[in-house]
Amino acid sequence: MHIVLQLIPKKYLIGGALILLGLSSLLVMSTIVAITGEFEKDSQQSEVTEIEGGGIGVGTANVSPEVMKYQSLLEKYAQKHGLDASYVPIMMALMMQESGGRGNDPMQSSESFCGSVGCISSPELSVDKGVLHFKSVLEKAHYDLKLCLQSYNFGGGFINYVMKNGGKYTPELAISFSQLQYQKVKHTGNYHCVRPEMVPYSACYGDAKYVDAVLKYYTGTITADGKPAAPASGGSGGKSGVKVIDAGKTLIGKTRYVFGGGRSQSDINAGRFDCSSFVRWAFEQVGMNVGPMSGVTTDTLKTQGQAINPKDMKPGDVVFFDTYKIDGHVGIYVGNNQFLGCQGKTGVAIASMAKGTYFGERFNGRVKRF
Repeated sequence: MHIVLQLIPKKYLIGGALILLGLSSLLVMSTIVAITGEFEKDSQQSEVTEIEGGGIGVGTANVSPEVMKYQSLLEKYAQKHGLDASYVPIMMALMMQESGGRGNDPMQSSESFCGSVGCISSPELSVDKGVLHFKSVLEKAHYDLKLCLQSYNFGGGFINYVMKNGGKYTPELAISFSQLQYQKVKHTGNYHCVRPEMVPYSACYGDAKYVDAVLKYYTGTITADGKPAAPASGGSGGKSGVKVIDAGKTLIGKTRYVFGGGRSQSDINAGRFDCSSFVRWAFEQVGMNVGPMSGVTTDTLKTQGQAINPKDMKPGDVVFFDTYKIDGHVGIYVGNNQFLGCQGKTGVAIASMAKGTYFGERFNGRVKRF
């Protein structure tokens, strides 16, 4: 071996050694990248699972399409700021009251961010700072959700006032605080009663009925710890779940899939549906209103009801699939890894969502119980 090495020119030996060293380095780097990639995948998956199971859509936000389009941003910044996702529908209701989803500051968060109106001109920045402010106020209010909402309107001084007067929000405290503050500022001429019924009380600072104004856009209950909860109705996963499946099955073989179909009575009479309009129709047959006929989409349906762990699915639960977009398809779970939905080639039919099937590979884990 020593003789062979002596016969090989020195420059080739050096070149060969460098090549071997380079190949070894590439192998090590590839191994590191592969391992890191797996860690990143696991990390990303755990984040998605946390969001999916965090309670998005507990209760129902009854809001306009302009507000609906901000749902994903609200979910994003709830996660960023460490706010339980079950508050997303409440914040959608708050946005509905503040702006109806219009303008460049839909959460009206300029004052909390920079101390003056109009300093925010980016809707995403408005959502970012609005969610952060909501969380801050919620924590200062000790998770008294009604106190949090009223303080979003009145400012943090209301929390201090309530803490000195019983420690819990009441409508009476909202009115008395408005009265006190109005006496301090009425000489400026810049304040007037936004509600005529508050004029006799001289409660013209802010909106003393702000809590009621927000909650009219929210259907659900509020638990003792201040978290939104689903309406106490038994849910679609119980007896009503079987009924909605039976109602939906009556359309098997009688419909055809039309994207955007099912949003008028003439479409329904002619058997023209898409996936979301069919789900809305099926629930309507058992007396459950899950959205307006003309405006239902997969995005509006996913804000309804209560988030359910996929392991706990029951017949009648609503399941979502990532097809042409995230949550692009929706159907009603019937059991045994099957769902009832309106699909492109079949119209209303029962389809498999077992592993290895088209929908099984696209089921994203989002399950809602109406």
